[in-house]
Amino acid sequence: MLKRIEELEIKYEELTQLLTQEQVIKNQTEFQRIAKERSGLEEIITALREFRKVSNDLESTRSLLDSEDRELREVAREEMSGLERRKNELELIMKLLVLPKDPRDNRDIIMEIRAGAGGEEAALFAGTLFRMYNKYAEKGGMQLEVLSGNTTGLGGFKEVIFGLKGKSVYSRFKFESGVHRVQRVPTTEASGRIHTSTVTVAVMPEAEEVEVEINLQDLKIDVCRSSGAGGQNVNKLETAVRITHLPTGLVVSCQDERSQLQNKLRAMKILRARLLEKKQAEEHEKMSREKKQQLGSGDRSEKIRTYNFPQSRLTDHRIGLSLFNLPQILEGDLDELFESLIKAEQEEKLKEFSINTQGREK
Repeated sequence: MLKRIEELEIKYEELTQLLTQEQVIKNQTEFQRIAKERSGLEEIITALREFRKVSNDLESTRSLLDSEDRELREVAREEMSGLERRKNELELIMKLLVLPKDPRDNRDIIMEIRAGAGGEEAALFAGTLFRMYNKYAEKGGMQLEVLSGNTTGLGGFKEVIFGLKGKSVYSRFKFESGVHRVQRVPTTEASGRIHTSTVTVAVMPEAEEVEVEINLQDLKIDVCRSSGAGGQNVNKLETAVRITHLPTGLVVSCQDERSQLQNKLRAMKILRARLLEKKQAEEHEKMSREKKQQLGSGDRSEKIRTYNFPQSRLTDHRIGLSLFNLPQILEGDLDELFESLIKAEQEEKLKEFSINTQGREK
């Protein structure tokens, strides 16, 4: 591992030198590209250099254990304890930093929440999940924009699609894709029986135009009058847009905005994200089953979590985690859950990294 990081240090120094060259300084595009690449290495290089210093200090302190001065030996033992602890911390930090990063982690996202089995109760829980993510986004300073919604009479959602912008949004929300199961007594249930319903969540990194090329000839665009709440605009102007991507059969509809152009732009944004997700899913399918990570494939059909209201319990089935503070979680207190999922992913990557490293050494 150290050899690999030392190679990164050489690269870091080369990039530092490039930033001082006149021709690079004059070319701002190139300057920014190099500065960004160098910035990405800064954290691990800082950790490496502190690791070296701590290791040297540890060796120097260890030599004091042979001193004839008893007090000096005691002081040395105390210092060594702290230095060894810090050395181990830095070693773990470097291992985590050297792991391959998901290039999508810094992306903004588009999320889709759809009611599954359970009728109106599933739609109500879809609304509960949307509110939970909205609360978390507000606390984290993220920007949430509803792109499309299909509400029910009782205030639930048959479907809601929204965008989330902020720092490293995808890195935190990517574990939410899959089937969310709820067990509770529905408000529509007179006998007080516990019902089980499901909601499907999809998390897609926002796609850039260069990543997904859409040929306009492959699109069938229909416009129609909006339905539902919307004042005088409803049923008078054809502002609702439905786009069908003919090669894949994907269909996106938007009607929430008052202008046809705005609805079309939103629909194209969703379509682009879905096409990227489809492309990535096909690539993922090519991977051998052994290489799929412990947290699962992120497939929409995979049951990932249960929300048990009678026991105030949330259970994430992928990592065997149970939390007994469901009311707080539904108010957007998701930090413990997300951190546990991130830690589980890191542990799985570390395990794979260790196996691969041992294999190369052999």
